[in-house]
Amino acid sequence: MSTFKYLLLCGAAVVAGFVVYSSIKVVDTGYRGIKTHFGKVIGESLPEGFYVYNPITTEIHQMDTKVQKYTHKMAAYTKDVQQADLKISVNTSLDPTKVHLLFQEVGVTYADKVIAPQISKAVKDTIGKWEADQLVSNREKATDEIFTSLKEALLPYHINTQNVVIENIDYSAQFERAIEEKQIATQDAIKAKNRTKQVEEEANQKVLAAKAEAESMRIRSQALSQNQNLVAYEAVQRWNGQLPVNLYGAAPIPFIDAAIRDVR
Repeated sequence: MSTFKYLLLCGAAVVAGFVVYSSIKVVDTGYRGIKTHFGKVIGESLPEGFYVYNPITTEIHQMDTKVQKYTHKMAAYTKDVQQADLKISVNTSLDPTKVHLLFQEVGVTYADKVIAPQISKAVKDTIGKWEADQLVSNREKATDEIFTSLKEALLPYHINTQNVVIENIDYSAQFERAIEEKQIATQDAIKAKNRTKQVEEEANQKVLAAKAEAESMRIRSQALSQNQNLVAYEAVQRWNGQLPVNLYGAAPIPFIDAAIRDVR
């Protein structure tokens, strides 16, 4: 075999190998494939696996369907026009059965074209509903509002919102001091109110005790006035059993039972 023929065969083998290699595509785990024919999407999303295609007229693209995390730092204004500097984290994933539609409608740069703008809009719309000091104490509610808004906004693009986290909210140093002072004042007011209630309750208890004592004295006085035997009984109950050593002209004579019994 001549050298020319040998080189020709080698060249043909290389070209054939390149064509064969170029016509094989593996869609990796966690991805979906999109087949295009002269740039036009054909068919539905391709699951993970091994595919053979014509590399001259056809191409298979891959899109990641695993959960992706996007972190944004942005500024938004509250209802009372305070600038809040926020750090937001959002986890999203693509609908694996519809990535071919996302590829066709938006393209592979969907994160910049869709996700980032929708995150910004959802955050600004939500933050604008809250006053600055209320936003700090209601971060969880604000997070839920952003999540709901973002989920609805991304769903038409076949993007699922997994969760949203407001990692940080910063205001100006002056405003943060004002918030702290307001919170301290609120706590002091609550303590003062509780103390007032305690004092009022103590006073009420004293009034009730006094009323009860007065009622008891009234009942006892009425009973004593109606029954002389109770008078003697009360006197005996109060007597210590001792008679006075000396009696003077004006001194009262201690009570003595005049009834003398025969003790034979």
